[in-house]
Amino acid sequence: MEKRKLGASSVEASVITFGAWAIGGWMWGGADRKEAIDAIRVSIDHDVTSIDTAPAYGQGLSEEIVGEAIRKTDRDKIQLFTKFGLRWDTSLGEFFFKSKDNAGRDISMHKLASRESIIRECEDSLRRLKTDYIDLYQIHWPDGSTPIAETMEALHLLLDQGKIKAAGVCNYNAAQLAEAGKTITLAADQVPYSMLYRNIEQEIIPYAVDHNIAIIAYSPLQRGLLTGKILPGHHFNEGDTREGNAFYSTENIARVNTFLDKLKPLAKEKNATVGQLVIRWTVDQPGITIALVGARNRKQATENAGADQIRLSGDELAFISGELNKLELVGS
Repeated sequence: MEKRKLGASSVEASVITFGAWAIGGWMWGGADRKEAIDAIRVSIDHDVTSIDTAPAYGQGLSEEIVGEAIRKTDRDKIQLFTKFGLRWDTSLGEFFFKSKDNAGRDISMHKLASRESIIRECEDSLRRLKTDYIDLYQIHWPDGSTPIAETMEALHLLLDQGKIKAAGVCNYNAAQLAEAGKTITLAADQVPYSMLYRNIEQEIIPYAVDHNIAIIAYSPLQRGLLTGKILPGHHFNEGDTREGNAFYSTENIARVNTFLDKLKPLAKEKNATVGQLVIRWTVDQPGITIALVGARNRKQATENAGADQIRLSGDELAFISGELNKLELVGS
């Protein structure tokens, strides 16, 4: 598996990284714990050595599952990414949104990135992950109620204490990256990016490239839509927030599948699935360092890892991008 360095840090991550949002169940309509553990272990067997999780994913459940899955693995061969700043156990902090927990109960999510909160969250994550250090520690969402400098100073402290190896952010725009850079050297910015959602190409990627900040792309398969396995009329489980999202309207699902049909001959030529082709295209895009790809069972995990074996020529990348430019979605 190809490894890529995260900015100027010492952390090298697998170009395909296991995204552990779905296994926490939250906003995905549930997940099976045993299958989730199997998915992580199979990923590691295929040299997907990096795992990205967060406390908010199932209110601690995802981190606990990750900790259990890697229990018998050489810790120094695994890169653990987790986050802070999105809390459900407090009303102190900037109100973010209301959601449901895995039991269907109403919860309120708050952004809280104060120094005291970060230190507490780090200790909680270390306990759930059953480790004594985190490879990449990231603010989950920008917190407008806390000065960026205060947040970054807390990350500096954790770096000095050896509790984290690298500091990162999620969902930061270029201006926020610049402000954070006054206090700390950031390793990475984790942002949404897929064939269907390429907004970061305008400002964030150019800034990151100029300042040696890795881009970790989340939802590169647009939460399953770009696998070709979601067809018009698809039924989403209760609690799955894809239901009602414009990307997953009947019309857009049909249009995306028509686009994917054009890629199938190339995928067949590469002995690959369409989803693998999409992942490979993603990590081959300028400025993209890592693709986070979720899996809820061993079959999905194996398929995701296989994308690393695909090689696309310049002409093949141009063909895919050309067909993509013809795709128009409705209301997304």
